[in-house]
Amino acid sequence: MVPAYQRKRRRPVAEINVVPYIDVMLVLLIIFMVTAPIVTQGVKVDLPQGEAEALPAESKPPVVASIDEFGDYYLDVGSSSSRETLDLEEIATRVAAIVQLEPERPVVVKADKSIAYERVIQLMVTLQGAGVPSVGLMTESPEDN
Repeated sequence: MVPAYQRKRRRPVAEINVVPYIDVMLVLLIIFMVTAPIVTQGVKVDLPQGEAEALPAESKPPVVASIDEFGDYYLDVGSSSSRETLDLEEIATRVAAIVQLEPERPVVVKADKSIAYERVIQLMVTLQGAGVPSVGLMTESPEDN
């Protein structure tokens, strides 16, 4: 006699379902595509050309003090980049607070090449007065043009 029902043995499936991983990767791609233009904001400055060593990749994003072609000062702290014009006292106050919280964070000056040298030096002296131990200068490599 044959039993009323015979139980079939299922074999375990040895395949990895990659569809959820593809979905996650597509979502991440969309997020990065949307946030990339936001991250690259800043003041438009025509940098002088020169060959210089780049900041190490493992360092924190620098605080960028900018001077545009009209001589206006700006401060880009990375996460809170704004297009508001600041005077030297406001820059000194904000940078002093940042240096107190993160003393290892690099500070660089980004100045338009048509700006008078005196304006750049005033900004650098202000930054050093705010407690920045070392101020760097941003340049544009010759092959970028």
